[in-house]
Amino acid sequence: MPAAAESHHVHRDRLNADWHKPALWIFLAIVLAHWSEHVAQAYQMYVLGWSMPQAVGVLGLWFPWLISSEALHYGYALVMLVGLWLLRDGFQGRARFWWNLALGIQVWHHFEHALLLGQVVAGHNLFGAPMPMSIGQLWIRRMELHLIYNAAVFVPMLVAMYRHRFPNADEARTMRCSCARAPAPYALEAT
Repeated sequence: MPAAAESHHVHRDRLNADWHKPALWIFLAIVLAHWSEHVAQAYQMYVLGWSMPQAVGVLGLWFPWLISSEALHYGYALVMLVGLWLLRDGFQGRARFWWNLALGIQVWHHFEHALLLGQVVAGHNLFGAPMPMSIGQLWIRRMELHLIYNAAVFVPMLVAMYRHRFPNADEARTMRCSCARAPAPYALEAT
């Protein structure tokens, strides 16, 4: 195996073992920051009664270009996809099922953002629309659709993290990280 490939393999192994717990916390902070922007935007629109162009989230109030930057939205979708993929090997059993579910949904969410970015780059919108359109936007407005997509990824991700933090005995035996809340009693007997 070439040295570069071996180094990549070693770092990925450490990411899902020694570094898994801090990496998950960092990833969760990124996800929560993004999620809070979507919730703030929905609050501005549905509670404060702001129009769609006025409801720009918290950061959008200071940096209005953020709300319309397809490259930024695509970049976040890519960070989510890569994060879910890279941290996947650290999950076992029930937690792995939920993490894989979040990853699968994020694959679709990423595709939708790639479709939006592709229209901006090509200068041609799909379906004869006046602005870039994703497939889901054929039925649901963009703001609500992205709330749904982000929730659909976030909920199984949280379930996975909970199951990972509180594994059953079989799952705990196969864990390579220190994410479990406390070592299981059987783990002490094995040493």
